[in-house]
Amino acid sequence: MKNILVIGAGRSASSLIKYLLDHAAAENWNVTVGDVSMELVKQKTGNHPQARPLTFDINNEVQREQEIKRTDIVISMLPASMHMNVAKDCVRFKKHLVTASYVSKEMGELHDEAKSAGIILINENGLDPGIDHASAMKVIDEIHQQGGELISFKSYCGGLVAPESNDNPWGYKFSWNPRNVILAGQGTAQYIENGEYKYIPYNRLYTQTNTIEVKGLGSFDAYANRDSLSYRKVYGIENIPTMLRGTLRMEGYCKAWNVFVKLGLTDDTYKIEASDTLTYRNLVEAFLPHSNQSTKEKLVALMGDEMDAEALSKIEWTGILSDEKIKLSNASPAQILQDLLERKWQLKEHDKDMIVMQHQFEYRNKNAEIKNITSSLIVKGEDQIYTAMAKTVGLPLAIVTKLILQGKISSRGVVIPTIKEIYQPLLQELETMGVTFVEEHN
Repeated sequence: MKNILVIGAGRSASSLIKYLLDHAAAENWNVTVGDVSMELVKQKTGNHPQARPLTFDINNEVQREQEIKRTDIVISMLPASMHMNVAKDCVRFKKHLVTASYVSKEMGELHDEAKSAGIILINENGLDPGIDHASAMKVIDEIHQQGGELISFKSYCGGLVAPESNDNPWGYKFSWNPRNVILAGQGTAQYIENGEYKYIPYNRLYTQTNTIEVKGLGSFDAYANRDSLSYRKVYGIENIPTMLRGTLRMEGYCKAWNVFVKLGLTDDTYKIEASDTLTYRNLVEAFLPHSNQSTKEKLVALMGDEMDAEALSKIEWTGILSDEKIKLSNASPAQILQDLLERKWQLKEHDKDMIVMQHQFEYRNKNAEIKNITSSLIVKGEDQIYTAMAKTVGLPLAIVTKLILQGKISSRGVVIPTIKEIYQPLLQELETMGVTFVEEHN
């Protein structure tokens, strides 16, 4: 009997937990699911005979160590900043770890220790990062095996709302951590284009966008992710002249979101005193230069050419210019904006979300001809619980957990799914579950 410990039962854990429990009898697994909310755990596990629901406090060192000792593998669905105590315990007690989070500097430093302990700490194994790595490496390896040279790689991904559930002017609803959406892009985006390094600071990120066409869905806004450069080494394409990783949003989203950025409403570094005594209009006024114009007129004047009628209508729709009272006290601008948008961008009972991913490869084949491959993924959710986001984040974690417990992954240390022994069976099983890439060659 193998023991699996899942820490965290939030939005992205639904499909993960369902997969583990669906396979528990055949694979001889016991699955412990721990979260601060027992109600949430019971919603996800039901009365499954091989599920063990647990009220779990990650900061309770005694409980954390006790639970990690009794398991064979840990799947951490915690925020990235909370993985390290779990990872260190896993190394100490020689237990495997699977997460969907980016490899932090601290996590990377555990590589040698984990290898010596004979365990794998696999990170970046969700959607983006995760499925993007696996699907990109499949094509990159195929190009190299055929004697080709990759000269451009661009990869885009977005967690969006399905067209049939798109009933607001933003074309967006929350299907994952809302805080991460509000704070997205802060920092400076870095990429390389035609051999030249390019940098986009946060205050220009949503104005320097590209338009991406996805067959069957139309056009999307695309903005650059913070770090596209480090993956050159990871993908084995250190000398590539062009590499860009980006995020997709519905067309027109970026221009409107830039209004919030320029106003300062995505800032999470300070609190607004007595914010619950203000209306949303009062809040916006506090960020605008003084004049005798209306709030809307001042906002339009501040934005200048960066505002158009469509962007303004999106902003007005949110209620940020209304006389409704703010509900949060002593909150940051970002917290206030998040609270407002969580009500406006909520997935309704029968809504479906959608994942869209597209890789664009340009390469020179062994005959010196320039060729292109476009690899696209579209996944729609089932409902509010089994969302496309939960499916594409959770299933890779579950599948890799199964492969590790079956002894089919020999890699040890800190790794991500760019290795063939991981990405090949992962992508093959995902295909059987409707997570399928469509490739176009020209």
